[in-house]
This record gives sequence, structure tokens and C-alpha cells, in this order.
Amino acid sequence: MPLTNSSVTILKGYFSGTIIMAITKIDIEHFLKLQHQVPVFDVRSPGEYQHAQIPGAYSLPLFSDEERKVIGTLYKQEGKQRAIKEGLDYFGPKMRAMVSQVEKIVETWKEKTDAEVYPKATAEGPSIIVHCWRGGMRSGAVAWLLDLYGFQVYQLIGGYKVFRNWALIQLQKEYALRILAGYTGSGKTVLLHSLKEQGETVLDLEMLASHKGSAFGGIGLPPQPSQEMFENLLATELFKIGSQPCWVEDESQRIGQLHIPHSFWKTMRAKPVFFIEIPFEERLQFITEDYGKCDPQQMQQSIERIQKRLGPLETKTAIQHLQLGELEACFAILLKYYDKYYLKGLTNRENLEGLINKIPCSNVDRLINAEKLLECITANT
Repeated sequence: MPLTNSSVTILKGYFSGTIIMAITKIDIEHFLKLQHQVPVFDVRSPGEYQHAQIPGAYSLPLFSDEERKVIGTLYKQEGKQRAIKEGLDYFGPKMRAMVSQVEKIVETWKEKTDAEVYPKATAEGPSIIVHCWRGGMRSGAVAWLLDLYGFQVYQLIGGYKVFRNWALIQLQKEYALRILAGYTGSGKTVLLHSLKEQGETVLDLEMLASHKGSAFGGIGLPPQPSQEMFENLLATELFKIGSQPCWVEDESQRIGQLHIPHSFWKTMRAKPVFFIEIPFEERLQFITEDYGKCDPQQMQQSIERIQKRLGPLETKTAIQHLQLGELEACFAILLKYYDKYYLKGLTNRENLEGLINKIPCSNVDRLINAEKLLECITANT
């Protein structure tokens, strides 16, 4: 598809020097300070964006997946200039639509963002950030267009690649974690929420992973992100937490189809453990109320996924109870299995006796149990 006449006029003006560029290139440190103040636009292809992106970035693809493939092939076979010409043919007809899309997003952003947070429009217009994979031609082209139209444009040096490297570094750092432990059905997730409401810093791994951790953990939840995206989300949260003491739920290294990065997993395994001890019957009642609302067919499929570890007889009995609507009897079988599984993971720590703090709790009451946890922290400081 050829360039439009208006696109050609713009390009001639740009290359003849009649248009002055006002694009500001920023490094990752500047980006991290600015990203929550202005909209971030990712101009990579839809497939690249879908796989993983900088959390919060909007997709503004310069090329479709197929167009990117064509240009990449031309670059390898016929050289840079031939690839650029093909890219201009794709870019020209999209210019107006891209500008309109950015305008709409900026307006929405300003409406939902505190006026004191979003920088006031300068003489060059509202501020935005653009990036591509390595901060090269794709983000440069879109930055030029949006700057030309009147936006104050920041371009991330190094693009998504530099952010990804930064994210991996965050996962290697040391953090002041407090591990919230307890058998299945102890209400650890709601307890984390209660701690957060009381001003404690909390990291919710299951929320980031879109999974509750067990074979039943994906029921009723959105699809899990890619492993790379999960790591990006985790790194972003860890950066916010910094050196603050932070509560995080005890997890196996695998959450659904995802894995907690090994370096961060090692950090978790070496931190103080606060184990809430709740009677079996109380946990059974809580888990029955929680999972009793789930689709029986999905529940049965989840039971069948663990049948090798659960055993053929227990699997058959649990499914029979489920089909008869005898949910408490079904969950009692599953809870006993998960108690054994959880105990094995809990005790497989070096220096467990020096790490674990046991907090007896009579039932699953998130407010009372949160108070007991905080009292335990106070008593140990």
C-alpha cells in the first residue's frame, strides 16, 4: 500500500529540516519515575505485546505481526533501506488513526488521573512515553509522528529490552519478607487483604499469577499471564515494596502453569514463617463455602488431574461425593491430601525451627487472625 499524499508532504517537511524535533530520550531510571504520571505506549507488534509488556502500557502497534515478519525478512534478504521503504508504505496510511487513538487514551488517562499527578500540557502538548523492543526505528518513527502532531514525547532508551533486564535484576534482590503460612482452608488470601487494610505492605502472588495455587486454583479466574509477564508484574511490585517489611503467602514454587522465579523463591524459603494453626473442621467449613460455588464439572476435572497422587480409591470416592452434592465429604478427602502435601513443603526448609512462629487460631476470622499476627510481630521485635 503506497504512502498517501499527506504522508509524503509530512515526510518531505521532516527530512528537509522545516520540522523541529522535541523528543526527549529517557533512560530506565527516568522512565520508572515518570511511567505512573503519563501514558506509556508500546509500539511493538500485537503478538509481542500479548506475550509480555511493561505493566500498564497501552498497545499502539506500528506494524501488525505479519507486517513485522515481512519487514524482518526484507531486512535480512535485501537490506535496511528496502525494509524501511516497505515500512513507510505500511506506516503512512495508519498515521491519522494512531494519532486519534493516542488522543482518546490521553483524554481517558487525564479523566481518571489526579490533576496534580498528570503533568500540565506544555507548549508542545500533553506528555506521553513511547517504546519498542530496543528503542530503535519503530519507536523513533511513532515518536516523530506524535511529536509532530503536538504531544510532548519521551522515548525510552533501550525499549522493552532494557525494562526486561531491569525486571530480572529486581528478582535477584533481597527483600524483608514475612511468610504467611497455614494449611489449605486457613483463609490466608483474605488474611493478606485484612493486613493490607490495616496498613501492612502485602505482596499477593496468587493475584499476579491469576491462580490460587492448587489443582483447583484456576477455577473462575482469568487466564494466567505468560511466565515473562508474571515476572514483569512481580518485579514491578517488588520495586514498589523496596526495603519495607512485606507479607507474602507461603507458596510452592509452581502456581498453576507458572513458576516463582528461583532467586525470589530462595529468598522466600529463608525468611521468617508465621504459621496460623486452625482446626481441620473450621478449615473444612471455610473451603466448602469457598469452592462449593464452583462448577461441579470443573471441580471433577481438577480432582482427576491429581488422581495419581490422590490414589484411585480416594479419587473415585471424592468424585462420587461431588456428584451426589455431598460437598463437605468430598472436600474432607481433598483437604487431608493437601494437608500432607503442604506439610512436606513447609518442613522442607533449612533451619525451620529458627524460622517458624506458630499462631494458634480458633477459626477463620480474618480480623482476629490479623491482630494475632501483628501481636506476634510486636512480641518478636
